[in-house]
Amino acid sequence: MLTVLVNLAIFVLLMLVLGKLARRGQSLSRQVLTGLVFGVAAGFAMQLFYSADTIARTLEWVNVVGGGYVRLLQMIVIPLVLVSILGAVARLHNATSLGKISVMTLGILLFTTAISALVGAFVTYAFGLSAADLVQGARELARAEHLEATVASVTNLSVPQLLVSFIPRNPFADMTGASPTSIIGVVIFAVFLGLAVLTLLKDEPELGKRVLGGIEALQALIMRLVRLVMKLTPFGVMALMTKVIAGSNLQDVLSLAGFLVASYLAIAIMFVIHGVLLTLAGVNAKRFFTKVWPVLAFAFTSRSSAATIPLNVQAQTQKLGVPESIANFSASFGATIGQNGCAGIYPAMLAVMIAPTMGINVLDPLWLATLTGVITLASFGVAGVGGGATFAALIVLPIMGMPVALAALLISIEPLIDMARTALNVNGSMTAGTISSKLLGQTDDAVFAADNDSDKTPVVA
Repeated sequence: MLTVLVNLAIFVLLMLVLGKLARRGQSLSRQVLTGLVFGVAAGFAMQLFYSADTIARTLEWVNVVGGGYVRLLQMIVIPLVLVSILGAVARLHNATSLGKISVMTLGILLFTTAISALVGAFVTYAFGLSAADLVQGARELARAEHLEATVASVTNLSVPQLLVSFIPRNPFADMTGASPTSIIGVVIFAVFLGLAVLTLLKDEPELGKRVLGGIEALQALIMRLVRLVMKLTPFGVMALMTKVIAGSNLQDVLSLAGFLVASYLAIAIMFVIHGVLLTLAGVNAKRFFTKVWPVLAFAFTSRSSAATIPLNVQAQTQKLGVPESIANFSASFGATIGQNGCAGIYPAMLAVMIAPTMGINVLDPLWLATLTGVITLASFGVAGVGGGATFAALIVLPIMGMPVALAALLISIEPLIDMARTALNVNGSMTAGTISSKLLGQTDDAVFAADNDSDKTPVVA
């Protein structure tokens, strides 16, 4: 118990150092980087000097900070999405603009998901990875049984039925986050509310202006709440990183090193492809990545695309010059649709690993095209939380006639891979928003060109 108390005292000391940096006026991005470094150092130190039991008991308390911060972010996600989309639509001049924004944003998200599926397939083939080489332990067998029991409920819906399920039957239930597609339901509800405000402004201008004023007041209130939570980001990142590093088993990581390396290579390739697409659209890719890296750092440690929505929107509007309408659409849709890492790369890698054991030629163009199409369609509604990749696999593999048990064999290294996958998911949504804004001629080039690293108080417009 004494050792645990010493560990917690050191952790509190590191938090005090982070707090001192904030009081000195250090930018939020640098505070996040410092918290990331502190978390990695603390995690490695615990791995070196303490037993598994001591680490587990310490992490229970550390997770009060990390898990508590993620919960606070999840608390503000639904209100933020609702008021942001509602306000953005209500301030549009006409519904045509809404159609252009949504079609272009979704198109880019799905296009990059299709590319990521192909990247995952070819990298897996190049590494020669096969499901036959993986070993099942007691933990993996238990996980496989759970997945087999879950897959029936996941695959009950056809693709058309899945699309219909996005339409909210009870928007208040979606606001509770009751289902994996809750965010999409809230977005659709907010869009229709916004369109109603537009018609009200046209038919009854005075009443419409009063409603719009109320929406703006509600937005201002929610943004105040967002600012309060965002100030805690460095502490949350430090705690989350400590938990990931200290909680990893080195032996398990080494036994699945091939899959881990292949996953990170595929993810790195997709980051490069994002950069190429940005460049083709006339966006300075180097400046883009410099401005968004604090968002990627949080996505990496939190493993939650949905929880990263506030930072995502803030980066797009305040650093990249993307208007709030496009930023809110791309961040909200990107949390559940077209996730390049979880819904694209991961199920493609599993399918290619299983294919040889079933006598399937991985390089068959028809099979590859089918796999890519299925993954792209199945990317609708993948939950923007930890475990979204498994959810995607449970949809894709049965459609391709493959068993889902392989996903259970990778449970030991899932957190390490999921961190990078989530960062890629979030970068994909920011890339979609930035490219859409540029192609529609709505980017504020002065904001994008500004060296605005002094983000002491995050603001989500």
